[in-house]
Amino acid sequence: MSLTTALTYALPHRLLSSMARSLAYSDDPRVSRWLIDTVTRKFNVNLDEAANPDPRSYATFNQFFTRALKPGARVADADPRSLVMPADGRISQLGKIEAGRIFQAKGQSFTAAELLGSDEDAKPYNDGLYATVYLSPRDYHRVHMPWTGTLRETVHVPGRLFSVGPAAVNGVPRLFARNERLVCHFDTSFGPMVSVMVGALLVSGVETVWSGEEIPAYGDRITRKDYRGQGIQLERFAEMARFNYGSTVIVLLPPGVAEFAPQLGAESPVQLGQALAKLR
Repeated sequence: MSLTTALTYALPHRLLSSMARSLAYSDDPRVSRWLIDTVTRKFNVNLDEAANPDPRSYATFNQFFTRALKPGARVADADPRSLVMPADGRISQLGKIEAGRIFQAKGQSFTAAELLGSDEDAKPYNDGLYATVYLSPRDYHRVHMPWTGTLRETVHVPGRLFSVGPAAVNGVPRLFARNERLVCHFDTSFGPMVSVMVGALLVSGVETVWSGEEIPAYGDRITRKDYRGQGIQLERFAEMARFNYGSTVIVLLPPGVAEFAPQLGAESPVQLGQALAKLR
């Protein structure tokens, strides 16, 4: 484990994230411009793809970080049987959920029940598939639907806010099942599907298109919201949620419904809309 990763165990995660949130939402132009210029330069952000490419026109760093893309910058895979990639970034890991466990990194794994906050919620995904997509600070930070689905329930699972960078993923056991997260359950034409928005150190929040800000407030107990009967349906490739700083989204699929696109593997760079998997 690296020294930096080891130090994160002792850091006041929520305090640091709350401080980062204050900076991200500051409308002081000296603060916002410094943050935008620093991130753009350090992470080589491609502003040509942004609907608004002028970095000076964003009132806050958070407005810049959650910027929209210009029309046509991303398109859904042309095959109507393709489940599409939910975000820009890179594949951290993907594969089969074996004996209820999801592979994190060499020597590290966690259970689907831990991730979702419930043994019952994990049952439909026994022997199913998982895909973990890491969004870096340079990436587009809106998460979209892999497939058309009707929102059934969200589950806010409290936890820590470790970094989700490669060093932490390799060094922190059960990282994604320990960090604060929002679990979004959908009903689809092939059965259940779940997208998990995983928070991280210095993440200011998670917002959804149906209810706005979900994290913060940071939780101290599991909180469920039932959306059955409300008719909240999101189409394949439609925006679902957004991060207010870089993090990770994990998609779970039930067994036997799809196969991953063959070119995908750990560390594969990916873009929103490309084929994630194909329905059988």
